[in-house]
This record gives sequence, C-alpha cells and structure tokens, in this order.
Amino acid sequence: MSLPGLIGVIHLPALPGAPGARGTSPSSVLNLACTRAVEEAKKLEKAGFEGLIIENFGDAPFYKNRVPPETVAAMSVIASAVIESVKIPLGVNVLRNDADAALAIASVTGASFVRINVLAGVVATDQGLIEGEAARWVRESRRLGGKVRILADVHVKHARTLSSDDLGIAIEEVAGRGGADGVIVTGATTGRLPAQDSLQTALGSARHCGVPLYVGSGMTVEGLSDAERGLRLIVGSALRRGGKAGAPLDPTRISALVKAWRRYSGS
Repeated sequence: MSLPGLIGVIHLPALPGAPGARGTSPSSVLNLACTRAVEEAKKLEKAGFEGLIIENFGDAPFYKNRVPPETVAAMSVIASAVIESVKIPLGVNVLRNDADAALAIASVTGASFVRINVLAGVVATDQGLIEGEAARWVRESRRLGGKVRILADVHVKHARTLSSDDLGIAIEEVAGRGGADGVIVTGATTGRLPAQDSLQTALGSARHCGVPLYVGSGMTVEGLSDAERGLRLIVGSALRRGGKAGAPLDPTRISALVKAWRRYSGS
C-alpha cells in the first residue's frame, strides 16, 4: 500500500479513564467518541482526503510512553468502526509516544500506518525525557505481520531534541538508521508551520533517503500555495472551527484546503 498524500486528523475527545471523561460511564464515553470519529471520517473521505489518522488528543495530560489498557481498548474499538465506515487508509497515533499500543491497535484492526512522535533519538518534552526505541519497534512491526507502515516525527513539536540539531541529519537517522517509512516535520507547537528554510532542508534530506516528507502542523491554504513541490500533509487544526485543534470540523475550511491540495498535487 502506498502512503496517502493528504491525511486528515481525527482528534478524539477524552476517552475512558482520562481526566476529561470523569463523571460519565466508560461505555457512554466510548460510544460518544466512536460516533463522532465515524462521522468525521465519512465527512473527510467525502471531501477528498486520501487518508485519516486517529489520535487520543482529548486525553491530556498525556502519559509519556505507556497508556492504560482502557485507552488501548477504546482506540481499538474506534479504529475498527472507522475502518468499517470508510475506504481510505487509517493511521493510529497514541499520545504521547506509546508506539507499542499504536502498532498493536493498527495490526489487529487492519489500520495501515502509525505515527510515532519519537522513533529515534532523545527529546525533552512536557512529559519528561523520551527515548526512541526504533530497533524494538521496527522489529515489533515485523513480528505483527509487517503490514503497518511507520511515519515518524523529526524534531517533534512540543519538545526539544537532545540528539542532532541538524534537521537533515536527524531525518537521515530516523529514516535511514531508524527504519521509518515516512518522516514528519512540524512547527514548535500544534498549529504552527515549520520555517520555510526548514522545509527545504527536510525535503532534500527525505528525498535523499527515499521516503516521503509530511508537514504535520500548521499548513493552511495560503501556506500550501507557496510550498515547494513534493510535500505531503497531515492536517488537523486547519480543518476545524477557528483553526483550533479538537473543535468541530468546518466544512468551508475543509473544502478550501482540499481544493488547494488538488491544485498543489495536480490530482
């Protein structure tokens, strides 16, 4: 399966066990999240998105690298429901960096790819120090059948790298030595676009490694019109009311971005 070019993010609300879901029964919380995810998936597919990704955005504050069992169970149910409702590929991102859970969920539900925020290297985050375990996770992916592709962030948002400061070298390490099937660059935080010179550096390095480069934050219609050719997109906040992550989808924003993507990509 080839990786999709335009991926829409489904920001899940607080799942069972998360602080934002307190006071409501776990089954009711799950039903609400699942219904909303399926509705958003259908809307994004109809609008022209080529892929989707679910992430437990509403579960903040996030665990560093191991979410509780109820989160894995809930995301598995939701992933299965979304896959049954649309025909485009689905990805899984378990925040902050539970790659074991993401790979397991994707493998058992038939999802196509995962996003791993820290596949290789060491970063300082608001959850503490996170170390990538590419050697184990790439092998785990193979153990589970090897069909799930890995998209990995480089100089991930909401963090500061303690490994290579050189973006081009960091991409080479994540893709070449870390085994990522695609790499993602972001701005400093959610909704912020990487600097233009950073995108040029990243695109050149990704091409050298033979992997696609995704912009994972901050891309807008205006930004896409000025972007260098060859980028792929993971879009979340820009699709939502007021450009705010987790807000309801905005049909006007969705339509404008899909039209811009089609002009940009020639599709």
